[in-house]
Amino acid sequence: MSTLMLDAEALYKELLRGVQQLRAGNDARLVGITSGGAWLAERLQKDLGLPGSAGVISSAMHRDDFSRRGLAAAAQQTQLDFDVNGTHVILLDDVLYTGRTIRAVLNELFDYGRPASVRLAVLVDRGGRELPVQADHAAARVTLPAAQQLALARDEAGRFSFKVEGA
Repeated sequence: MSTLMLDAEALYKELLRGVQQLRAGNDARLVGITSGGAWLAERLQKDLGLPGSAGVISSAMHRDDFSRRGLAAAAQQTQLDFDVNGTHVILLDDVLYTGRTIRAVLNELFDYGRPASVRLAVLVDRGGRELPVQADHAAARVTLPAAQQLALARDEAGRFSFKVEGA
């Protein structure tokens, strides 16, 4: 069995390039999905020289498995300090897998208003979709067994790495 090695910092540079292309021609707002996507949005906001802070959105209240998972006490809640109505939004996430988190986040986003458009950019698309969700930009596409989890980690200096957990 081979070990998956992903350079999260190299993938971040590819994500930065992709988000620049997605923003071309409009003033799209960056919104990161808690927690890995929020970390990405925060760093992208700074690296792109955008004013203010990136939005943060939580999927917790719209999860179809909420009764099983509950609400994590440490989970960051939605913070959108802009009017969603008519705004172009770029959703950011670390790993796209089944599509269920994106479905939940879209429901949360529409609770705040009706955006002009929503695009999705992810660091890693690992396949395994259960819903018809596709990223507009993925820095990498990998295949992992269903029993494995891929999670973004961030050190004190703000550098990214990946953790692969499970069998």
